[in-house]
Amino acid sequence: MAIMITDECINCGACEPECPNNAIYEGGMDWAIEDGTSIKGKYVLEGNITVDASERRAPVSDDFYYIVPDKCTECVGFHEEPQCAAVCPVDCCVPDPDREETEDQLLARKAALHL
Repeated sequence: MAIMITDECINCGACEPECPNNAIYEGGMDWAIEDGTSIKGKYVLEGNITVDASERRAPVSDDFYYIVPDKCTECVGFHEEPQCAAVCPVDCCVPDPDREETEDQLLARKAALHL
């Protein structure tokens, strides 16, 4: 499952530089698939939504740091554990119960994001 940041976030920013997929953004900041990835052109998001990788998308949260589920791999293929959770001083980086994914799905996303 993707990792999510709860509303207990203190906006310290410790998690953002640790993400190998550039999936973490400051609250209120828009995002794009191409940010920190090698993706160009069309990309298929969750729910079979096709977007241009450079298309800026609305923030998931305006108030605190957030993780884009379509870019999160739980650090599978990079690290033994999600790095955002490892560095979070208030333990607000937790598994998202609404997005259960297998290791194979996470590895496939990693491969798609890092051509």
